[in-house]
Amino acid sequence: MGRTKLAAKNITFGYVGQLATALMSFILRTIFIHRLAETLLGVNALYSNILSLLSMAELGIGTALNFSLYAPVAKKDIEKVKSYMQMYRKAYHTIAIVVAVIGLSLTPFLKYLTKNPGDITPRDLTLYYLIFLFNTVSTYFVSYKYSLVNAEQKNYIQTNIITITKIITVFFQIIVLLVIPNFYLYLLTDAAVQLIQKIFVNSYLNKLYPYLADKDVTPLSRDEHDEVWKKTKALVMHKVGDVARLQTDTLIISSFIEVKVAGYVDNYTMVISTISNFVNIIFNSVISGFGNLIATESKEKQYKTFKVYRFFASWVYGFSACGFFIMIQPLIYLWIVRNKGPEWMLSSIAVYFLLTDYYFKGDRIVLSNYKTAAGVFEQDKYLALIQGFVNLVISIVLVQKIGLTGIYVGTVVSGLIANITKPIIIYRVCFDKSSLSYFMDSLKYILTEVSIIAVLYLLSTVVLKNITILSFALMIIIVTVVFNGVFWIIYHKTEEYEYLKGIVLRKLGKA
Repeated sequence: MGRTKLAAKNITFGYVGQLATALMSFILRTIFIHRLAETLLGVNALYSNILSLLSMAELGIGTALNFSLYAPVAKKDIEKVKSYMQMYRKAYHTIAIVVAVIGLSLTPFLKYLTKNPGDITPRDLTLYYLIFLFNTVSTYFVSYKYSLVNAEQKNYIQTNIITITKIITVFFQIIVLLVIPNFYLYLLTDAAVQLIQKIFVNSYLNKLYPYLADKDVTPLSRDEHDEVWKKTKALVMHKVGDVARLQTDTLIISSFIEVKVAGYVDNYTMVISTISNFVNIIFNSVISGFGNLIATESKEKQYKTFKVYRFFASWVYGFSACGFFIMIQPLIYLWIVRNKGPEWMLSSIAVYFLLTDYYFKGDRIVLSNYKTAAGVFEQDKYLALIQGFVNLVISIVLVQKIGLTGIYVGTVVSGLIANITKPIIIYRVCFDKSSLSYFMDSLKYILTEVSIIAVLYLLSTVVLKNITILSFALMIIIVTVVFNGVFWIIYHKTEEYEYLKGIVLRKLGKA
């Protein structure tokens, strides 16, 4: 099966899975808000964030090994695949132990990270956290096997397993909240289903790739071993910096503002993440395809494909960001605020900074995905550390002066550092070209999208003067038609658009 077909299959299954889990997660969150204390929502968001921080222990080993698997998988070199997977297994088992030790060492400090926890006792804070920690640590004993599936461009296998697990988990959690609204039962339900899933995945992937159980494995050569660790060392810098930049906002909110505010913010990030997950499915599904492209095609072919990829990303991320700018506050009002009160709505300026970072993050995803597929890790290994430092300094200083908005100012400023530096590196290393055209295209896309948002904002002041389900639905239609119509009028004669149109027409013809 070719790269395009595999990518299409990954995207299709990804969308079906995301749609199912998004709908059920939305229902679950709504019931959670009405059945449990708002402080527990903040604790749930905080502990999820802390465990994301602990995932830093992976330190890029998975990314480096995934890249190393592309070539032997493409060549069907089973012995070499076994050698890399043996190394991967040992590394991830060690990581599981490290995460468990670090995670346990944090338990005495939980009370300092949860400002104003309400009626939640220190004992409960600790036990809740230990359930979260168990889920994370146990994942490392199985997740490394997905790397082989993804290297074969069969991401849909992982997607389907995760989707089915999520649906089952949410179904039982909804029952728990409706019958016995208890946070312990809520968390233990998730832990039990996740554990069963991990046992199944281990058995299923062993049957799918029986050679993974072989004891006769030739260790990697010194050069191959050193190459993986060379890339891993570079990725350590990226990982530490990314964690400091992307995974600390909730921690700062909970520590400096109030733990329940982390729950209010989590409602917004859930909405944004749900939509962005739909968007990201498209772009993450082609990473392995890019790895194959880079291994087999010329730089000129790679460059043309990247430009199409980037143009499509600007259109899709621009459309979704535009929708968020106009619709997210009315959505939160209809969903939560009109029943629970105005304190559940964040200030518009904080939300706008959050959404500005969302748009530029879309550009960074495009760049990062291509860098990952190309194995370009060392050239900017200190960049993420600089970003993380800038984010922490600005966020911690400004949160004490202007509150929540200050945190997102730090996020935006630190993110833009990568938006400027990564294109320069990619164009020089991967394409042997100047990045000037990239920045000219960026300016063109941004001016287009800002202009459309400005027009739609003026329209929304009329259409959404009284926020109802009917006016909300009407505004969604207006945003969809206006944004995509204007974008098409401006860019439908470009080479990138023609290439995309050709792919769509071929798919429709086959259908």
